[in-house]
Amino acid sequence: MAAPVVPESDSIRRAVSLLNAVDPGRFPRLLSRLLQKLHLKAESTFSEEEEEKLQIAFSLEKQDLHLVLETISFILEQAVYHNLKPASLQQQLQSIHLDQDKAEAFASAWAAAGQETIEKFRQRVLTPQKLETVGWQLNLQMAESMQAKLKSPQAVLELGVSNEDSKVS
Repeated sequence: MAAPVVPESDSIRRAVSLLNAVDPGRFPRLLSRLLQKLHLKAESTFSEEEEEKLQIAFSLEKQDLHLVLETISFILEQAVYHNLKPASLQQQLQSIHLDQDKAEAFASAWAAAGQETIEKFRQRVLTPQKLETVGWQLNLQMAESMQAKLKSPQAVLELGVSNEDSKVS
């Protein structure tokens, strides 16, 4: 087996035990929703109201729900980063003791939407700002009345950057 893409840490072990307790009937829908919104880093996947409904549906505390959602997102991001095949993802998840049905749900969701998600990540801008222009100015003070051998350079560097929305300099 390849090197593990999901390290076994205390929070991962806790999240896996919570994931194993999640209703298998509702789990695939949760996965597909997270996969759809995975590439949107600034946007929350679920509203506050939806999170409350999820807490009730999955019988989880708010902090446990956040751990589950963050762990699922982390696993999917690792699958994107490593460009995993569905079978390899399933094997990796079973190695961290995720139940067979949950690992199969991950694999089938990944098989259905994995390549599309990878393409969305490829299209995404990694940095929030883009360098547009560079301007510079150099001022060199050669002497003062008190100091004959003074050499004092002062540089001004102007970087013009732009966001997707507006330009800033």
